[in-house]
Order: sequence, then structure tokens, then C-alpha cells
Amino acid sequence: MNIWKDLRTFADVPGARGLLGALFCYGIGLGILAPMNAIYLSENIGLAKGQIVSVFAISALLNLIVTITVGIFSDRMRSKKRIAVVAAIICMIGLLMYMRADNYAQALIFLCVASAPSGLIMGQLFALARNHFARLAPTLVEMALIWLRSSMSVGFFAGLLIGANLYVLATFQGVLWGNLAGYAALMLLLLMHKELGAETPTGGKKVSAPKGGEPFSLLMLLAILMIACADAVRGLYLPLVVKELFGRAEFASYIWSVQAVFELLLMTVSGYWAARYGTKRILMLGGLCAIACYAVYLAAPPLAYFFLVQPVYSLFVSIKFGVAMGYVQRMFLGRSGFGASLYESIILMATLLGYVLPLFIEGYHPLLFLIPTAIIVASLILIGWSMAKERGPSSGVGSSGDTAVAK
Repeated sequence: MNIWKDLRTFADVPGARGLLGALFCYGIGLGILAPMNAIYLSENIGLAKGQIVSVFAISALLNLIVTITVGIFSDRMRSKKRIAVVAAIICMIGLLMYMRADNYAQALIFLCVASAPSGLIMGQLFALARNHFARLAPTLVEMALIWLRSSMSVGFFAGLLIGANLYVLATFQGVLWGNLAGYAALMLLLLMHKELGAETPTGGKKVSAPKGGEPFSLLMLLAILMIACADAVRGLYLPLVVKELFGRAEFASYIWSVQAVFELLLMTVSGYWAARYGTKRILMLGGLCAIACYAVYLAAPPLAYFFLVQPVYSLFVSIKFGVAMGYVQRMFLGRSGFGASLYESIILMATLLGYVLPLFIEGYHPLLFLIPTAIIVASLILIGWSMAKERGPSSGVGSSGDTAVAK
């Protein structure tokens, strides 16, 4: 495995830079709004904790339904790019309405319009990218997808910095307009991208890479759902806990922005580690990193410790988004649209669960992080169980799927 050679090959693939730029811009738009959304609902619209959770939960549920429904049929559709572009337009219309919301009902309806199609963007964009690289650089597919995902993450955390400053300079309206600009840039770059189908360059057959596939495992899908659920709890409640402890909402954006420094490197490293040591082992490493980070949060330390522990959490998130995404998609190599949508649906389902579970703890106390800690421990048990089954005499699978990640 030669990372520099792979990067040069990636850069030379026609359309790769456009996809990289599209995901970077999309990430910026998401990062501008993500940490401020709950605070916007709380301070600008005046919603209570239960109302905020219900707004996010209902919009996430609708997003989940739309994503998995379209994902089931997307492989029969001729253009995945068209699905993503239409979804981006609907999200932009929803954001324009969301800016004018002044009560619970309006916030709920308009956020549903603004966010329900967003899962289609991610799912179909990565399905499009998998087909693209499977045709033009088949030996680089898995790492290419990791680099595309890391580009979005770098954009996301750049957006966190932009969002924090927009909040200070232009209040929540500036934050919302920044999110809208991210969708607009994504749409323009997608329109300029030439979509390739799932055929090989020489024929009409779909790309097949048996050695790169993974056996279907409901146990591992559940473990990945739990990993994503723990991160969702942290994603929604860390800004509120930080504001409760330190009195300034923008600190959460600054904490998350530290992740941008490490995201591209850690996603790349974790992808190669998965190729060398096996996906499941790297997923377990990510879980241990998350537990260490949550332990620091639970201690309610000075603000500096929140920054210091961020690189450790960055590795967990890199593994969750890069390694886990590829693992799920490789279970459905022949149905790229469904595989990508399934991973996105898992993330959305986890988000929905992550929003609801902390309702059982009053207020925004750091004790909230006992919940993701317990979830991660349960996920590690499932992964360990799956690894034990894999080593059993009745299993002939081994880890061949893991070793084909980034050859």
C-alpha cells in the first residue's frame, strides 16, 4: 500500500476533484448549521427541551423513511446525480422557510422540508462515486470513498469555524444563509459532473469484486447502528452541555473545529489500518477512543480538556464514517445505491435514537454522556461476538473482505 501513489492515481481520475469539491462544499454548509441548530430552536424560537428533541426526531424519522425508500429503487433509476440535485433544491427551499419560523409547528414542518431529502444527497452521491471509481480506478474504490468522505468532514469542520463567526457577526440568520450557500455550491458542482453508470468500460455488466465483498451480518449492522447512535447523542447534546458549563454556545463549534486538523489524516490512516488489521478490529479501536472521550466529558473538566480530548474522538469519528461506511457498502457491491442508502439510513436511525434517549436525564448535565458510553460498550460486545463467530470452525469466511479494502 503506497499512499502517495494512490493519492496521485486518485487525483488523475476524471471527475474526482469535482466530487471532492462537491462534498467539501456540502460539508461546509452542514458544519455551519449543525452545532447551532439546537441553540437556534432554543433561543431564537423559544422551544423547550422536549420540543427541540421532537423536532429533530420527527425530521430524522422522515429523512430515514425517504432515504431507505428511494434507496431500494435507486439502482433501477438511470441517474443518481439527478436524485441528489433535486434533493438539494428541496432542502434549499425548506431552509428559506425555516428562517422565518417563529413557533413549534412552523419549526417542525420547515425543518422536515429542509432536512428530509438530505439523506438522498449523501446516499446517492456515494453510490454515484462508487460506480465512478469502479469504472475508472477499480483498485482504488474503497480509499477513494474514504477520501471523499474525509473531504466532507474537513468541510464540515471548516464550516464549524465559519458558523461560529457568522453567529457572532450575523446572528442565526447568517448561520442559516451559510447553510443554504453550501447546498447551492453542492448543486452547481454536481450539475457540472459527468455521471458514469455502474457498467465496466468494456461492457454492459455491473462491476463485480467478489474478493472485496463482505458477507451480510445483521449483528455487525446492529453494532454500527449503536456506534452511530452514541455519536448522535454527543452531536446533539455537546453544544448544550458546553453552553451550560461555560456560558458560550460558540465554544462547541471551536471544540469541533479542532477535528478538522486531524480528519483527513485519520480517515486515511484508519482506512489503511482496516485493510491491514481487519475492519472489526479497527471498529473496536474506535469504540475505545469514544469511551475515553466520554469519560473526560463526564468529569466536567475545565474547557481546555474538551479541546485536548478532541483528537481522540476524531479517530473514532473517522472510523465510524470511513471504515464503517465502506464495510456496509461492501455487503451490497452489486447494488451500490441501496448499500450507500442503507448506511445513511443507519446513521439517520441512530440519530433518531440519539435524540430521544437523553430525555430520561433532566437538563444538560454531563451525566448525559453515560448513555453513549453504555451504548459503545454494548456495540463492542457485539463486534467481539461477531469476531468470535468468524473464528469458529463453521465459518469459512475469515477476513478476506477486510483485506481487500485498499489494495
